[in-house]
Amino acid sequence: MSNKLEEARRIINEVDAQMAMLFVQRMRAAESVYAYKKEFGLPILDFKREADVIERSAALVEDAVLKEYYIDYQKHLMALSRAYQYRMQSGLKVAYSGVEGAFAHIAAGRIFPEGNRVSCGDFKAAYDSVVKGESDVAVLPIENSYAGEVGQTVDLIFSGSLFINGIYELEIHQNLLGIPGATVEEIKRVTSHPQALSQCHDYIEMRGLETEEATNTALAAKAVAEAGDKSFGAIASVETAELYGLKVIEANINKSGENTTRFAVLSKVKALSPTLTSTVLMFTVKHEAGSLANAIAIIGKYGYNMTALRSRPMKKHSWQYYFYVEVDGTTNTENGKQMLAELNGVCDRLKVAGTFAPHTEI
Repeated sequence: MSNKLEEARRIINEVDAQMAMLFVQRMRAAESVYAYKKEFGLPILDFKREADVIERSAALVEDAVLKEYYIDYQKHLMALSRAYQYRMQSGLKVAYSGVEGAFAHIAAGRIFPEGNRVSCGDFKAAYDSVVKGESDVAVLPIENSYAGEVGQTVDLIFSGSLFINGIYELEIHQNLLGIPGATVEEIKRVTSHPQALSQCHDYIEMRGLETEEATNTALAAKAVAEAGDKSFGAIASVETAELYGLKVIEANINKSGENTTRFAVLSKVKALSPTLTSTVLMFTVKHEAGSLANAIAIIGKYGYNMTALRSRPMKKHSWQYYFYVEVDGTTNTENGKQMLAELNGVCDRLKVAGTFAPHTEI
């Protein structure tokens, strides 16, 4: 019995020594993965990639009971790898437009939990911060399900040099906030961003509240906190309430429960990750009859399904427009290259603005 125990312990010691070396090797590879993600502005957590790795690795273990334990081991190992990458991420600078507590601030924090968020005065300042190398990535709103596209961001992407390397969906919940001790009956006046006031129009009208516009929801909350008036409320997020020491008096007061903002992550380099399966194209067409129809037909001809098509006016050219298109699939394939080559024949200007994973909620 003693010999068997010693033999088992010897095997465990040998395997542990090998596993220690392999662990270091794996974590060094995680460093390289993080360096890539930092360069391209990609988030650390990739659900699809982790699921694929676990499925592939688990198939190597034939014993059904041990397979269960191995899957748990793999999940724990990946959690350690993420924790190590988050530690490295502490130096990542993430530019956003607005102040602490604004929805862009919240989105940037959820995409890059350990990143250093850099507040910028407006969309262009956040964008330029990356162009100048002052920040690594920018997180900017690109579309809202209630108010439509965010034209300023789309214009910057069309005219600038940065690439979209991710589009993330943040569900927006508007709440009535007040100072501690205030009740819903005491609130007579509310302040918020005009869009938030519009989203909560029905609630505001039902309560007969006076309204004041603010530059953004976070500044509205700050104004209420500083006023210390029980009759003065703000419309903003739960995170903003916590930030400024306010309490949520009534939750989810927006007109529609379907209120989601899509945020784009922009960086200097275009990512080619296999998990990014959709593409943003931007183009202008020649001033010829049927040019737009021809461009759309070419996209369809090569099997690309359009999930979005919008036009934007070109600021320097009256009554001329460029087009923003989202398609399923990427263009770094032979099929994609042929499509782009044919599109160049009917477009004055064509830009592959980036790739993203569709419907990624944060």
